[in-house]
Amino acid sequence: MVYLIIILGVLAIGIILFITIHPTFGGSPNKQDRERYRDFNHYKNRAFVNQIPTDMKMDVSTILSLMKDSFTGKKDRSPTNPIPISIDWNKIHSVEDSLTWFGHSTLLLTLDKKKILMDPMFGPSPSPVSFVGSKRYSEDLLYVIEKLPQIDIVLFTHDHYDHLDYPSIIRLKDKVNHFFVPLGVAAHLLKWGVKEDRITECNWWDEVKWEGLTIASVPSQHFSGRGLFNRNSTLWNGWVILCENQRIYTSGDGGYGPHFKQIGEKYGPFDLTLMEGGQYDQRWSDIHMQPEESVQAHLDVRGKTMMLIHWGAFTLAYHSWTDPADRAIRAAEQKEVNLIAPNLGETVVLNGSYIEPSSWWKALSTNNEFDIESSTPR
Repeated sequence: MVYLIIILGVLAIGIILFITIHPTFGGSPNKQDRERYRDFNHYKNRAFVNQIPTDMKMDVSTILSLMKDSFTGKKDRSPTNPIPISIDWNKIHSVEDSLTWFGHSTLLLTLDKKKILMDPMFGPSPSPVSFVGSKRYSEDLLYVIEKLPQIDIVLFTHDHYDHLDYPSIIRLKDKVNHFFVPLGVAAHLLKWGVKEDRITECNWWDEVKWEGLTIASVPSQHFSGRGLFNRNSTLWNGWVILCENQRIYTSGDGGYGPHFKQIGEKYGPFDLTLMEGGQYDQRWSDIHMQPEESVQAHLDVRGKTMMLIHWGAFTLAYHSWTDPADRAIRAAEQKEVNLIAPNLGETVVLNGSYIEPSSWWKALSTNNEFDIESSTPR
């Protein structure tokens, strides 16, 4: 018994040291920053809070149900085979307004000849260590970073591992002109070697003019944290980008709430909305939207065309991996919403003329060989 206690004690100390020392866990806002946050209505008891009360409690019955689902959940929670990814590098380097999706919430936008990268997570797993947790559906995409053009702006919505990826930042940091982040997230980037003068932190409703673009940080309904002791120590948000020919909104992660109508009233209408709508579950419905809610949120912000994000790369919930897209398409049809669903790696020109979703994921749910170019089985 004594030996067991010693072993458990050593193990606990090892875990704490790993979390404290390993750089992947990032940094923490300093005392001066925390004092400044105290003036905000959405900062209470040394932690950020949502606009409305948000239930994220995990009681015993919930934990037991999660354990059960881990063993008996849907068998189609991930693709049978790796998702192929085809990238047109000529389009990536073009100055034409466009969008390229790399899966989950990672997108490259070209707007007014500027390259804007959102939530760049190119690593193999949304986890502190690559050998634990869900694995990427496609090939490892870290190589993509080396081929990307110089990035003008990187936007982060919060500090979770599936959005703020340490291996990606280490490779990206020297080819990015400027980082825009929610409050507190700069601490992570500073610890990883990004210079302070290349980071702008934003509170909800902050608006920044940057080389002809207007970038606004807007509320979302979520949470944050990368370790055992820093839950909600940093802020989470969505982003609005206004430029000469486009009005773009990305929701960031979060549940459905009144903030969408507020954003629509202040900044809408939007030419394109990038709406979170994957990794959902009734047990955490306050912090992740169901696809039908994503479509309604798109309408709330007064969007014209919608793209569903936060799916297609990792299994972080118990629904089938194709469920988000299938449900979003049905909801969009019912509410007469224009929806785009590009392939992984596909570049979509933002000219207002878009083809209907090809449902490329349905072909990947079969054993047929898949043609990424035509998005149909062959």
